[in-house]
Amino acid sequence: MNEAVLATSTVSQASRLGQRLRTLGRAEVILPAAVLVVAVHVVDDNFLQPQPGTSAADHLVSGLVPVGLLLGFAGFSARLRPGLRAALTTLLGLFGIVAGIEAVYYAHAGRLSGDDYTGFAAMPAGLALILVAALTLWRTRRVDDHPAWRWARRVLLSGGTVLVMYLLVAPFLLTYLLTHTARAFVPVDRVGAPHENVTFKTVDGLRLHGWYVPSRNGAAVISFPGRNGSQGPARLLARQGYGVLLFDRRGEGESDGDPNAWGWAGYRDVDAAVAFLQRRPDVEPGRIGGIGLSVGGEMMLEAAARSHGLDAVVSEGAGERSVHEVLDMTRGDKWLSLPDYAALSAGISLFSNHVPPPSLKDLVGRISPTPVFFIYGEHGQDGERNLNPQYFAAARAPKSIWQVPGSGHVGGINARPREYERRVIRFFDRTLLKADQRR
Repeated sequence: MNEAVLATSTVSQASRLGQRLRTLGRAEVILPAAVLVVAVHVVDDNFLQPQPGTSAADHLVSGLVPVGLLLGFAGFSARLRPGLRAALTTLLGLFGIVAGIEAVYYAHAGRLSGDDYTGFAAMPAGLALILVAALTLWRTRRVDDHPAWRWARRVLLSGGTVLVMYLLVAPFLLTYLLTHTARAFVPVDRVGAPHENVTFKTVDGLRLHGWYVPSRNGAAVISFPGRNGSQGPARLLARQGYGVLLFDRRGEGESDGDPNAWGWAGYRDVDAAVAFLQRRPDVEPGRIGGIGLSVGGEMMLEAAARSHGLDAVVSEGAGERSVHEVLDMTRGDKWLSLPDYAALSAGISLFSNHVPPPSLKDLVGRISPTPVFFIYGEHGQDGERNLNPQYFAAARAPKSIWQVPGSGHVGGINARPREYERRVIRFFDRTLLKADQRR
């Protein structure tokens, strides 16, 4: 009887072992296949069908580094310990899903392009990788130790995983969306003044599209970024006779190029807009200004510091755009936010093929003698409330600053509409029209 039970037990164990090996064998086939699908999308996106106005040479880092990591993992994953292999498989699976979100976004906007089809394939491939990772962890879990220690270990590992995901992985993966998606449509025209459809080129060969309200007073102002949120300042400037230029920045709307939600390299778009206005017969020399909101304000400040093409700058809601500005903050909890900003900066550098721009605190000192006006909301974002007083202190005269009472982020025009218009128009009248300083 004992021999029969032993034989049955042995057969049962062998059956379970065989089933386990077959399951793991299927996973070992699925893993490289799914990784290959994600790698194909990266190649397609960066090299085969890049954004209009760009080429494969513009995407060497964002293409070669992810593809190298994906293929290297597919080739060597079998040699890794199960826990590490599962962790890396999960990360690559999440990347595959995030890489496919771009396709979903542009499909919803009715702007599908060739590389979006491989993006759709990357999403189920990413999900398959996550399932393979979960299966690997389940099949290789330890069951031969004390239950109390086993569950304590699992709780600690789960807590550490959540923390790493929150501080590093999620911000890093978010940067793929920040550098691959942007407004895909031209917004409804609410400028409130007749305008022309215009195009102009950047120094790196991108064609930008926008609207231009011709000047009636010999001066013109760039309202930035984009043709959506910047229409409010454009309306009040046009009412006062200023020419106003609104345009889609790179990678947005109808404009060429790769998007970058944090505005890295966006100063080149501002420089191209300045060059366009300098060629306009209705704009007199020395009478070109700029008003930028949020990331637009940050790009205005950098453009004014680098090229001095602008004759007056209003920056509203500028804040932090990389780890450099976070290090400039004076608040005590900045060290808590440093890991996720470091991950954001690293991710944007990788996926945008650009190193982080210099700190705005270092740049604003080079804007002078161009007049600069800093605006920020009393209830704005932490970064803008902490940094704008520092930007003002670092800038040299002529300069001014206004904390808008009751305003949130870039909400000055809504919180104090009459005072906002009076202050902004007075600033441009004084700097571009050389109006009476006592006004």
